[in-house]
Amino acid sequence: MKRGVWEMGGFPVEFPVMSLSESQLRPTAMLFRNLASMDVEESIRGHPIDGVVLLVGCDKTTPALLMGAASCDLPTITVSGGPMLRGSFRGQTIGSGTDVWRFSEEVKAGRMSLAAFMDAEGGMSRSAGSCNTMGTASTMASMVEALGAGLPDNAAIPAVDARRGMLAHMAGRRIVEMVHQDQRLSHILTRQAFENAIRVNAAIGGSTNAVLHLLAIAGRVGVELSLEDWDRLGRGVPTVVDLMPSGRFLMEDFAYAGGLPAVMRQLAEAGLLHREAMTANGRTLGENIATAEVFNAEVIRPMDKPLTADGGIAVLRGNLAPNGAVVKPSAATPALMQHTGRAVAFEDIDDYKARISDPALEVDETCVMVLKNCGPRGYPGMAEVGNMGLPPKVLAKGVTDMVRISDARMSGTAYGTVVLHVAPEAALGGPLALVRNGDQIRLDVAGRRLELLVDASELARRHTAWVTPKSVAAQGYQSLYVGHVLQADRGCDLDFLVGRREAGIPRNSH
Repeated sequence: MKRGVWEMGGFPVEFPVMSLSESQLRPTAMLFRNLASMDVEESIRGHPIDGVVLLVGCDKTTPALLMGAASCDLPTITVSGGPMLRGSFRGQTIGSGTDVWRFSEEVKAGRMSLAAFMDAEGGMSRSAGSCNTMGTASTMASMVEALGAGLPDNAAIPAVDARRGMLAHMAGRRIVEMVHQDQRLSHILTRQAFENAIRVNAAIGGSTNAVLHLLAIAGRVGVELSLEDWDRLGRGVPTVVDLMPSGRFLMEDFAYAGGLPAVMRQLAEAGLLHREAMTANGRTLGENIATAEVFNAEVIRPMDKPLTADGGIAVLRGNLAPNGAVVKPSAATPALMQHTGRAVAFEDIDDYKARISDPALEVDETCVMVLKNCGPRGYPGMAEVGNMGLPPKVLAKGVTDMVRISDARMSGTAYGTVVLHVAPEAALGGPLALVRNGDQIRLDVAGRRLELLVDASELARRHTAWVTPKSVAAQGYQSLYVGHVLQADRGCDLDFLVGRREAGIPRNSH
């Protein structure tokens, strides 16, 4: 990237920001997404910077850096680190994250040995790069490209492919041109761009986490975006990319099959994209995808032979989620998309861990598992624990999915009939906090409903008796977060960070 800047007469300077390690940060990387965005914003605001290249990698770095840059609104281009190569285990292709969930359930069910599990782990992540499934990292790299905030092919080129370095080089050249042209991030992150991204997310079977992140990015740049937009725009868009966790293939296959430009051309030809949306390379989206081709119709399917006819993110409402909840139909079990079952409630993640393996737990495959107090404030940080592992006694029957409901998130690499982001969350006294063991819950994805089948007067009595759950006293940044974080339906940003502000110190003062 630096070479590209030098070639165009610019002066590249690196500035580091907080690194959000998905697997190391505690209690969850999501707690620090907003903090990293503040780091980015204030670094840009406080220095004589004319343009910014955002070098992003895993799940939270992409939205964090885009949020911070959007608040300043300088010429900005984004370059993702790229996915790792395909995993391999005993002659099978395996995917990071997705097969971890599958294999761990197999171990609990007694169908896979721990030694085999460890062998699989050794062959799962065999190169540098982010997850090779369509998890949150790959989804957000795709969102960068769909929004027009990065160059074409940003989404899928593997991290170790020479073309990833070439992409960075061209981004370095382009950012200097963007500065001269004063092409700011707000010129790219328009309402049309977000509508394109929502439909692309449906077509690729993207992560539910994209809902939170795009809502937050839109809030920073001043674009009105809501859960209703996700449901309205995504409904009826077929999922055509056959990638884990929804399908079979991995990001390396996606790159070789034509990548995101090929998907977007299919969507545009179906009248589902705004071709005139401007992108970071100075061309319109339509111009960027005009010559894109599909080279493997199994990986990128035709629109009339999709993986899922109605993809996207379904937004549910009802007395259990007055402000909304989300579910990913392409990763769910069709037979469970309309289901009524008895609630098995867990008060928090520790309660779940203490009871889930108990043979005496009164649960079967028809039940609905409910996890409380794992939302933005309740965890805090809204950890990826919503895809609760099934009880061993159920797994032993060969059952692989149950309806699960929570105010938490789940990894983009995960799958199942998992209802997430229930708002308002249990820690605020939302209806989820009132669910008791034995209550009947009805899920109707087609009807977009999530109902707790308990009389309103009984719920009122429960709410009167409800007591705010005890939590560890928040200090420092965590105290700031808990006091100001918005709910999931508004993207979980901090309330005082929403909106675009002045870029920084006037250039003539230096």
